[in-house]
Amino acid sequence: MGAARIRLTTATRLVLDVLLASGADDPAWGYRICELAGLGSGTVYPVLERLEEAGWISGDWEQGHPIGRPRRRFYALTGTGRQLYSTANSARRARPWPATALLREGRT
Repeated sequence: MGAARIRLTTATRLVLDVLLASGADDPAWGYRICELAGLGSGTVYPVLERLEEAGWISGDWEQGHPIGRPRRRFYALTGTGRQLYSTANSARRARPWPATALLREGRT
């Protein structure tokens, strides 16, 4: 399945930023993503579902059965997701914001 384009809302960008900062030695799971992104689970889990369906991220269940808590689902950016997010960020930075354009013109 090829990666689909998705709408990069503020919540989606925050989740992707957390995943981008997470490494193999510091995996990201749902609750941790909520904490680091400063978003509620009702926002984060639908974003994770959309990103996974679009092929931007992959999710894998924790091995074994930890005592005292449910298994975690670890999320990571796919290579394609990393590339698409990087491209989207570059395009966004290249686009001037209306306020920035006014400042460049000397209008305030």
